[in-house]
Parts: sequence; structure tokens; C-alpha cells
Amino acid sequence: MKHKEYASGVLTGILVVTLAVGGVKFVQQRQYNGVLSDSSHVQKIEYLEKLIDQEYLGEVDNDEMAEGVYAGLVYGLGDVYSRYYTADEYAQETASTDGAYAGIGVSIQKNKNGGVQIAECYEGGPGADAGLQTGDVITAINDTDVTDMELSDVVSLIRENKDKTIVLTVFRENEEKSREISVDVTDVELPSVFGEMLDKKTGYIQITQFTGVTPQQYKDMFVELKDKGMERLVIDLRDNPGGLLTSVCDILREILPEGLIVYTEDKDGNREEETCDGKNKLNMPLAVLVNENSASASEIFAGAVQDHGVGTIVGTTTYGKGVVQELRQLSDGSAVKLTVSNYYTPNGNSINKVGIKPDVEVKLASVLLNKDEITHEEDNQLQEALNVIEN
Repeated sequence: MKHKEYASGVLTGILVVTLAVGGVKFVQQRQYNGVLSDSSHVQKIEYLEKLIDQEYLGEVDNDEMAEGVYAGLVYGLGDVYSRYYTADEYAQETASTDGAYAGIGVSIQKNKNGGVQIAECYEGGPGADAGLQTGDVITAINDTDVTDMELSDVVSLIRENKDKTIVLTVFRENEEKSREISVDVTDVELPSVFGEMLDKKTGYIQITQFTGVTPQQYKDMFVELKDKGMERLVIDLRDNPGGLLTSVCDILREILPEGLIVYTEDKDGNREEETCDGKNKLNMPLAVLVNENSASASEIFAGAVQDHGVGTIVGTTTYGKGVVQELRQLSDGSAVKLTVSNYYTPNGNSINKVGIKPDVEVKLASVLLNKDEITHEEDNQLQEALNVIEN
């Protein structure tokens, strides 16, 4: 049973907590000994504010200063996985983890000479259909100059036009004049699963991230490859940074036998389990490719496959992120992500700062390390995975 706590107020050093258990709410009081319960810290903040007001040369935005205080409080934990999000940052974060958002089907980045550059244009998205290309530089949206805008503001400008058509002013490499391209802003699903048949019997599925839409993308790709004659499978999780726990567990339910997928334990020793009923157990040879950048949910995947013995893990030892974060939205639209529990593989192994050691260890050939693109034929890790499932 999942318990969630909602902080409802801080009064004279007592933290009032509403604990929801099975739909029944209880009110608990706990002694709060945090930073801001100490008057000396409050006085120091007040002094710094006055000093800035009296001496600081530049413009002061009180809202931005407040956001900095909140972010600093979480930063002070010294935990690389915990962070504070402003309302705009939270909207972007949820779009990324959900895997679906209002947009034009492109990934953008700041352009050093002004505007934003298209880093990736997703096949089948409204941007690609309208004629946008990777490398294009956008300098205006509906005649609004975005040359000096922050990336988040450009994203917001696009999204606020959902279900409308926007006109982009675009500069393309080797073209002197700009072009105007009309693009529909719609609900866009980010692709996170890619697949193909490597030969008449071998399927290959790459999962780049575990988002909210990844399980269905995986199921669709699996069916497509199965219809093409797939009798053995390679799943590639190399450089997959992880994602949603629910997402990876839903995919593993299409692979594992009946039993435990993963379990977590919080600071109070409360244990939560994710299980599989085994009704969709994979009945074909399986190899899972991992490397040092396979993290979090990718390691849950590899650990469960390894512990249940339903496939062979091939590659190099994974990143070693064995902790779970919970993202909580606050009343003003901002949010905080905190590390709340450790997770363990079905056999009770913690991989935090250790990683998953592959069953077959093979490093990517040194001559391939600096290549932008690697063919399947020269990919020695993939070739080893193929040897495993073919023999």
C-alpha cells in the first residue's frame, strides 16, 4: 500500500502532517527542527536581503530571489538527484517524463548567434510534416522576435498556441534569406522506442527512456516485429538514463514470469513491491544490452531480467543509481523532487553506486568511441549479444 504525506503547515516548530492511508486521513504532529526554525538563520536571510537592497548595483527581482532560496534549500542536501523546480521548469519536466506534450514535434536548443536551433525533428511530427529540418534556426514565432529569449520562454510561446497554427521565421544553413513555415501546434508523443528486424528471425528494440508512453510504444513495436517473424530479441538499453518506475514495470510485465519485479524501502523501513503475474512471459531467447550510462529504470530492467534468468545481460557495468525520487507539485505550481527510497532487485540486491554487472562483459571497441554513428555490423557489443541468443 502506498502512503503519501502532504505537509499542510508549519506552526511554532511543529510540522503538521496529513497521512493518507487507504483513503483514511490522520493528523500527526512531529517536532520540526529544520533550518528556518532557527531564528539565527531567519535573521541572516533578512540581513542579506537588506544588504542587497542597500548595496546591490543591479536590478532586483524579489520573485526570482525567493525561487533562489527554495532551490538553495534543496541544493543544500548535497543530493544530485533532488532539486527544486519553478512552475515553468516543472511543466517542462512533466512533459519530458510523460513523453507527450503540446508542441510541434521538435527538440530545440539555444543557438549561439541568437534564436533557437532545432536539435532533432521527430519523424511524423507536425514540424517534420511542415518542412522543418534538423539544424534550422528559428528567430521569430508569429512575428514575435525570439532571438534573445530564454529557451523556456520559447517553449511556452509555442505551447500557449495549442490547437492553432503558428508561423516560424526560419534560417537554414547555406541560405541567405529566411523562410516562413506554418506549423500546427498539437499533442505530440515523443518516440522512445525504436525497432527493426536484423535478420529473418532476430528482432532489435532500442528503448531510449522510460516515459509514460513508452510501454505502449514497446508493445506496438513487439507486435510489429513478431508479425515479421521474430523468434529472438535484443533489447538495447545503452545510454538510457531511466525514467518512470511505472513505465519500466509495465514493460517487464510483458517479459517476466510470475514474481517480484522490484521493491523499495523508505527511511522508515516501509516496503513497497512491484510484481508480475507472469501471464505474458517472454518465450524466446533474450539479450539486454547495457553500458555505464544505463541508469535507474534501466538498471531495474536489467536486474529483474538477470535475477529471473529470462535473458542475458551483455555490455559493461551500469551506472549504479539505486534510489527513487518522488516529484511533488506545490500549491503555486512549483515542485520539488526528493530522493525518498532505495530500490532492490528481486533477489534483494542494492545496486546504488555499484551497478548491474553484465553476464557477458564486453566493452565497446575503442575505435568506435568517438564515432557519431555506428553501424550494427561494426557494433561489437551488439554482435556479442547476437552470438548469445543465436547459440
